[in-house]
Amino acid sequence: MSMRPEPSMSALLNDVGTRRIFNEDHDMMRESVRKFFENDVVPYHEAWEKEGQVPRAIWEKAGENGLLGIPIPEEYGGPGLDVYGAAIMWEEQAYAGCYGPGYAIHSDIVLPYVLHYGTEEQKHKYLPGACAGTQIAAIGMTEPGAGSDLQGISTTAVKDGDHWVINGSKVFISNGQMCDYVIVVAKTDLEAKRAAHGLSLFLVDAGTAGFTKGANLDKMGLKAQDTSELFFDDCRVPESAILGEVNKGFYYLMSELPQERLLLGVMATAHAEAMYEWTRAYINDRKAFGGTLANLQTVRHTMAELKTSIAVARAFTDQCIQLHAEGRLTQEMASMSKYWCTELEGKVADVCVQLHGGWGYMSEYKISRAFTDARVQRIYGGANEIMKELISRSV
Repeated sequence: MSMRPEPSMSALLNDVGTRRIFNEDHDMMRESVRKFFENDVVPYHEAWEKEGQVPRAIWEKAGENGLLGIPIPEEYGGPGLDVYGAAIMWEEQAYAGCYGPGYAIHSDIVLPYVLHYGTEEQKHKYLPGACAGTQIAAIGMTEPGAGSDLQGISTTAVKDGDHWVINGSKVFISNGQMCDYVIVVAKTDLEAKRAAHGLSLFLVDAGTAGFTKGANLDKMGLKAQDTSELFFDDCRVPESAILGEVNKGFYYLMSELPQERLLLGVMATAHAEAMYEWTRAYINDRKAFGGTLANLQTVRHTMAELKTSIAVARAFTDQCIQLHAEGRLTQEMASMSKYWCTELEGKVADVCVQLHGGWGYMSEYKISRAFTDARVQRIYGGANEIMKELISRSV
């Protein structure tokens, strides 16, 4: 039995809810971004999954197309667009189902720290190359013994003359294998009563003595996205490597995490939309019991439930995008978006695999890879159990 070809996202009617937050300029940008993924990423992604990472050329191609660091001002090499433009990039990558290039982590998680807390020298050193795709950025928060709880961080940075000496390790670092620099979260006040009060951020360049990269980790999903261990063994960095003020790192992290959680919620919803569309195409083509799967009432009702849930999630994430554009997105709402939408993404992935039957279990089908790719969404960016705790604080 031969594998049925799967339609591209542009060939499908994507109608799970009416959207009002984008204008015609955004629509033109979306068309350009979608073509980029369809022409330059999708055809090669399966090969990249086997290789465990993407080529640097695809980063530079994204930079040439103005798709990296979208909200970064032009004076620092960015397109200088709004968060709506960034959201289009998040969504189109999810629609393509190709998570290999860690664009969102680079552009919308790491670069805002440099933009918001860096010196002019740091901004001019690190932002233009990142926007051009010639430099790849990562952030080192998670450790073998500290995941969602940042207060458990044990990596230290000790002052030694006009340098700081960093010791410790990080794990599960996206873009870690390919990064040209990484923002390292480290304890600088070892006597602080609460670890959160003594954290600082450091910009550490690849190739710095004492900074080494471990193996490219073998994961359940996201096979084409490099994820690495990072080691710091008496890694000496100058005073100029400090990002922002010493011992203010925790507060910077708390200020930037809402955007990270928003983008995870937005990408989860878009991924759910994509899986729904792939499955709709499949059930309208797949013959069974004298008709197509779509002729079966139980299948139609299942799809109706998914469509309704996705439309509700889309309305909420659009509201969150708009609030973020206005500077009014709270930690609580960002946590809601991340928690609810990634849970829905997992449910949609499971149901859609079931509706594909045996083909849904085959790796060559997008829905199979989407199932494993979606699973980590409930873990990283703060596990969903932590999201519930953050939300519950307002109860």
